[in-house]
Amino acid sequence: MSVTRHNPEALGKPAGEYSHVTRIKANELLFIAGQVSAGENMSAQCDGVFNAIHAALVASGSDWSKVVQFTTYLTDAELIPEFKRWRKEHFPVMFGADNYPPNTLLVINGLARKECLIEVQTVAAV
Repeated sequence: MSVTRHNPEALGKPAGEYSHVTRIKANELLFIAGQVSAGENMSAQCDGVFNAIHAALVASGSDWSKVVQFTTYLTDAELIPEFKRWRKEHFPVMFGADNYPPNTLLVINGLARKECLIEVQTVAAV
């Protein structure tokens, strides 16, 4: 299996900790349902969400290096700067410097659990 990420010049520099393109050669793909977490603030919820994703990856024989794509849902556009700060602090540890999977970020009216601020769906290779 091989995973390569890149940012074509035509798409410009990413506006955060993500890549525009992931190319993968793999036998299987793993689709992890959107994960949420209780917590008193965005940082605590991000910790819980990404811990849950990591648990799903490990249980399925995968790891952070094999993540192909994230889709992130936030309940308020004002949460974007805090989410970006969390990624800037944690993604280099999870993925290495500048080797981040693509991430589609959507702002929505709400999630299934009213207290949740963020939900992240994941696609990975196995």
